[in-house]
Amino acid sequence: MTSQVSSPAEQTDAALVGEQRASGTGAEGKEVRRLDRVIIRFAGDSGDGMQLTGDRFTSETASFGNDLSTLPNFPAEIRAPAGTLPGVSSFQLHFADHDILTPGDAPNVLVAMNPAALKANIGDVPRGADIIVNTDEFTKRPMAKVGYATSPLEDGSLEAYHVHPVPLTTLTIEALKDFGLSRKEAERSKNMFALGLLSWMYHRPTEGTEAFLRAKFAKKPDIAEANVTAFRAGWNFGETTEDFAVSYEVAPATKAFPTGTYRNISGNLALSYGLIAAGRQADLPLYLGSYPITPASDILHELSKHKNFGVRTFQAEDEIAGIGAALGAAFGGALAVTTTSGPGVALKSETIGLAVSLELPLLVVDIQRGGPSTGLPTKTEQADLLQAMYGRNGEAPVPIVAPRTPADCFDAALDAARIALTYRTPVFLLSDGYLANGSEPWRIPDVDELPDLRVQFASGPNHRLADGTEVFWPYKRDGRTLARPWAVPGTPGLEHRIGGIEKQDGTGNISYDPANHDFMVRTRQAKIDGIEVPDIEVDDPADDSGRGADTLVLGWGSTYGPITAAVRRVRRAGERIAQAHLRHLNPFPRNLGEVLARYDKVIVPEMNLGQLATLLRARYLVDARSHTQVSGMPFKAEQLAEVFKEAIND
Repeated sequence: MTSQVSSPAEQTDAALVGEQRASGTGAEGKEVRRLDRVIIRFAGDSGDGMQLTGDRFTSETASFGNDLSTLPNFPAEIRAPAGTLPGVSSFQLHFADHDILTPGDAPNVLVAMNPAALKANIGDVPRGADIIVNTDEFTKRPMAKVGYATSPLEDGSLEAYHVHPVPLTTLTIEALKDFGLSRKEAERSKNMFALGLLSWMYHRPTEGTEAFLRAKFAKKPDIAEANVTAFRAGWNFGETTEDFAVSYEVAPATKAFPTGTYRNISGNLALSYGLIAAGRQADLPLYLGSYPITPASDILHELSKHKNFGVRTFQAEDEIAGIGAALGAAFGGALAVTTTSGPGVALKSETIGLAVSLELPLLVVDIQRGGPSTGLPTKTEQADLLQAMYGRNGEAPVPIVAPRTPADCFDAALDAARIALTYRTPVFLLSDGYLANGSEPWRIPDVDELPDLRVQFASGPNHRLADGTEVFWPYKRDGRTLARPWAVPGTPGLEHRIGGIEKQDGTGNISYDPANHDFMVRTRQAKIDGIEVPDIEVDDPADDSGRGADTLVLGWGSTYGPITAAVRRVRRAGERIAQAHLRHLNPFPRNLGEVLARYDKVIVPEMNLGQLATLLRARYLVDARSHTQVSGMPFKAEQLAEVFKEAIND
């Protein structure tokens, strides 16, 4: 859904979540409190529809005009046993009347559909928060599954919270008694009852959700109307019950965005749209050769819907076949892409090396997840940086681009395509599960804002021999970019040999000459080193005397939101701290060494064991301090703020 915003940007971030702004009285006579922001977490069994519930609440929040950030959290197992801790699925949404950067550190409201959801999430809930509990599930057997000897609703263990016991299942079944559904069928709509209750509680629009349900179940109109009825029943319950005496309003974020048309978008969807836009701007067919893998599969699903934009998708039998087909498409003149996660990158490494040798444009999209091996398929991590940098045999340098927010995935895809097409090289695009599944508002760009990515294919001879004969040399390079010509197979007179064996400079003929190999290795490296990337920008507000900070926080990828939120907190506390964020990890921006040298302390937060910090120490001999986390979850801003304060005062 889209919304129009026509106010200048304002960079603000309240220190406390849910700051009360004002109070009033609603039409039903209940108190209405106005808040600046709220964090809600829906949690339940993986079959309870928590992701759908969160998606619908998010969609209505986006259409209302709030800034927002989401954190879906899926079970790692496809279908864990019902009612168990491994089977808990959750969806956290942070929405506000001002600019925000993260899904929030801790929920103000937890909706717990069963004992497992409560136990798995209660550790994140701060004292004084609201907990809405489905009391129908708090029976002996479900509680025993997660180790509750007594009911937490009765033993006093939840006294620090505002607990709202709601028999969600019973109320849903009662609301749907006239539909002739079985008890099991009726129970499936309890998530819509909960969504209706929360929509009343926070004054969310309802028309979009009702239209969505009718469209989703268009072939089963009775089920559609049952879900709409459950949704309305939840709304009416909130309005009439005495247990919910207060509802809340969070005004639209009218000052948070530049003028434009906005929609809510996830990282994988933004990346898909960026790839489509890149194909259109390059005037090339877009080809995706892929094998399904969490959390990258959404890109394959989305691109398969857009054949009308010249997109062709191929679901291969394995990872190796997927990238092999993509590289073949690149040889044939397409903008070629392969999508995967860390385990798939390992399988694709030989073909990536072949792409380096052939010097063809290829986008390798790695949606990183926890490892090693199969690891944590549904959890996020940034641990593939060194694999992307060095994970091939021989000297096989590859550019690396990393988006920083879900919406930024669109721009990063265009940037990666620019590099691949201009310099004739495979390019790594390193996103991760946090960006892929999370969402935020995205300003839909005008077409004239997008870069021109058109390339010229080789069309005839490009070299004159000593005897005057004109020939085509496939490895004769552009003087500025060192890119070789791109010849579409079948073009008369441009026949040339390809393969993974080392090539003679210029001619592309097989060569085992030591001096030629040395020259080709150094030339391929020089091509990557010479890629034009913007200088890194530093946010370093000077004090009244004009003096900047002594401490720099340097991040990359999805750590941008938590780092920036933490930096704001530190500055509000009166400390000076600078911040910079890397999009280009190979090659690094040319001014990075000079920037690092300006600061006494450099802190590098990463969701790995210090991979970027290792590269910085080796390249620039800077004492980069790592702060690492490999829990499968993103950083919390509060924790980073404490780390930054300690470093400043060290």
